[in-house]
Amino acid sequence: MKSVFARLAGDFFSTILFVVVWLATDSIAIATIVAVVGAIGQFIWAKRAGYAMNAISYASLALIVLLGGATLFTGDSRFVLIKPSLAHFGIGAIMLKRGWMARYMPPRVMEVAPDLPVAAGYWWAALMIAVGAGVVATALTGDARLWGVFVFIVAPAAKIVAFAVQYAAFRILIGRRIAAAAQASPP
Repeated sequence: MKSVFARLAGDFFSTILFVVVWLATDSIAIATIVAVVGAIGQFIWAKRAGYAMNAISYASLALIVLLGGATLFTGDSRFVLIKPSLAHFGIGAIMLKRGWMARYMPPRVMEVAPDLPVAAGYWWAALMIAVGAGVVATALTGDARLWGVFVFIVAPAAKIVAFAVQYAAFRILIGRRIAAAAQASPP
């Protein structure tokens, strides 16, 4: 679990850095510069440390630099604020692949209810796309505080609630299917 949080902190390093500096300075420009420099530094550090750099690593860095540059060039914070939505849309699109969730399921789930992970996978895709739309909507208001609340409170809370609902639904539905199968089979 500790490694999961470390990976998330790494994935959101520039966003976290942006928000912390923005809250400390109340300057979108300074926060953007620090976030871009931080992302470049993180990329160089990861490359020197021998971490595998894939297309997503390069694309993420390019997005941060391009959107950060657009923010600084135009003075419009909406460019940098919109960046997390791109990740949500991309992940949502990947989650539209039928059966993506199966690899994360215990064998018992796949034996008893192979249809549940498929349906849940589509619900997760819809949630990610909805969260991405929420990021865009809050970014377009130009209110960085509203955006910060959405990105750091609402979006994670929605994912936690969705996980809890999925867990409870799977427990109930799989339990019912196991009970029904036990009643249907002869003693």
